[in-house]
Amino acid sequence: MLTGPELLAKVKEQGDVSKSDLVRSCGYVSSKKDGSERLNFTAFYEALLGAKGVNLGDSPGNRRGKGGRSLSYVATVQGNGNLLVGKAYTAVLDLQPGDEFEIKLGKKQIKLIPLGSTEEEA
Repeated sequence: MLTGPELLAKVKEQGDVSKSDLVRSCGYVSSKKDGSERLNFTAFYEALLGAKGVNLGDSPGNRRGKGGRSLSYVATVQGNGNLLVGKAYTAVLDLQPGDEFEIKLGKKQIKLIPLGSTEEEA
């Protein structure tokens, strides 16, 4: 399977061919259990976007939650009084299990400050 500059060059070289032929010529083909071929369009287009500098990975810049929804940056106090910050938000901040925070309370606000940092750094 071609990637990066080699993929871009091959796509340009192929010119006006069918999408199936383009995917096949770039090596995005696998075999099904019955021996027939499967064209991997998704992998091809992801590689093509990557070669053009578009990152679709789970990087902090990709602020999406589960299922590709945009994060709303709104939290609701649950019926039991808990305030939940979901996994999508902790992933954006690259937080790990065991990370600790100091809780600062203000008028109608809560600040979470990582232990060992100053409030200005947070």
